[in-house]
Amino acid sequence: MRIGLITPEEREKAFKTPKKPDVIEKQKLNVRYHVEDYEVGSRPRRFLEAFAVILKHTNYRFALEHFIRMSAKCARCAVQCPVYLATGDKCDIPCHRSELLLSVYRRHFTMGGMFRGRLFGNGYLTDDEIEEMAESFWNCTACRRCTLECPAGIDHALLTHLGRFILSEIGIAPRALVVSTREQLEGATGNTSALPVPALQDTLEFLEEDIFDDKGVEVKFPLDVERSEYLFTPAVSDFLMEAETLMGIAAVFKATGGSWTISTNYYDAINYGLFYNDRILERVIRKLYAEAERLKTDSILIGECGHASRTARYFVPIHCGGSKAKPVYNIMEYTHKMLEEGKLKLDPNVVTETVTYHDPCNIARQGWLVDKPREIVRAFCKNYVEMKPNKTENLCCGGGGGSVSIDEIRPYRTTVGGRAKADQIRETGAKYVIAPCANCKKQLRELLEDQEVDCEVIGLHDLIYKAIIFNDKDINKPKPDKED
Repeated sequence: MRIGLITPEEREKAFKTPKKPDVIEKQKLNVRYHVEDYEVGSRPRRFLEAFAVILKHTNYRFALEHFIRMSAKCARCAVQCPVYLATGDKCDIPCHRSELLLSVYRRHFTMGGMFRGRLFGNGYLTDDEIEEMAESFWNCTACRRCTLECPAGIDHALLTHLGRFILSEIGIAPRALVVSTREQLEGATGNTSALPVPALQDTLEFLEEDIFDDKGVEVKFPLDVERSEYLFTPAVSDFLMEAETLMGIAAVFKATGGSWTISTNYYDAINYGLFYNDRILERVIRKLYAEAERLKTDSILIGECGHASRTARYFVPIHCGGSKAKPVYNIMEYTHKMLEEGKLKLDPNVVTETVTYHDPCNIARQGWLVDKPREIVRAFCKNYVEMKPNKTENLCCGGGGGSVSIDEIRPYRTTVGGRAKADQIRETGAKYVIAPCANCKKQLRELLEDQEVDCEVIGLHDLIYKAIIFNDKDINKPKPDKED
């Protein structure tokens, strides 16, 4: 993988802070993302207290004890990091970033570190070091490509996550994520986009009418149907921005006779806790699971969203009953199963343009969903081309780790974080790039616009909607003549 370094002009644009000097002075924090006002005094002490509490109540110490015995300075991870390859700055090497936190742990939470510190009277945590961590940890997109190369098995993304967790406990976290999550957990609407129930219902009724006008088929978005097989929960932003993705999913359920429902009590799968705070992550997971319990569904089905699918799949068993917890699936698993069983039919002559597929890091890096989406696409897209590298070695869109929701750092995301992805998509010459993830879609649209790449970002079920073949008995009227 070869990525050209950004120019001095691009660097200045990407790293320019949008914050006013008086805000920086008031918060004693010169980072590029907005932060809510917090207690600025005694930051080192409070950071160490938060670190100590987290170590006491979690299993992070076990991982840290392993990591401090390994070398975190060989920098082999550098060749896999799209951010470092774009900036060429040693501060962006994953090893360097991890060492910021490991050195704090080694000095303040190990017997040897504490003994040497008291003996020589040095190594105390400073405000400058906290500020460096606050900047560095949010430069990472948490794509986890560095794990492909590390010979010592150090999970740099885990350390970045832990660093963000500690910082958030003392009030340093991107305001965009904190405000959205507060609305989701404590607000009147109960979701990150503050979408009220009447607006949700109006949207779904509009989509039903749109499908009927387009396909001549009555397709319903079932609401609050108890004992359905699937509780379907997408990223709530899909109801506002991804109409064709939702229409495609509803069409698949109609064609296959699936049993599903959407809750009007809770309809947001987004879990920003994955990006900055484990306590938030757990609360969101419990809220999602409680809704599946209330409606007595057999399982939970997450829409086209990478991080929401990953958090639900891996943390529902941890926080909601272990092996007895309801199973969690991604919508692409359902669609693939229906295709495999012959219940879903797609017309191979509808989508003739060149199509490529972007692997969202949260569902591809660990090898969970890499082949099934491709098998669906190849079933009806004649001109399919792969990006390279792909699957478990895919390149991040540049908006991973929650950074896509921080609008003030868009220049960084589209100049540094997503630089390699833009080149990769450009090389395919594709008309459509499929991105089955709400965050990836937003980031890729902004990236391709800023990098001037002529390609349309689209969901997998957007394309399925174009090509789906309904049963004759479901078609109520001929498809309208477009000239009419």
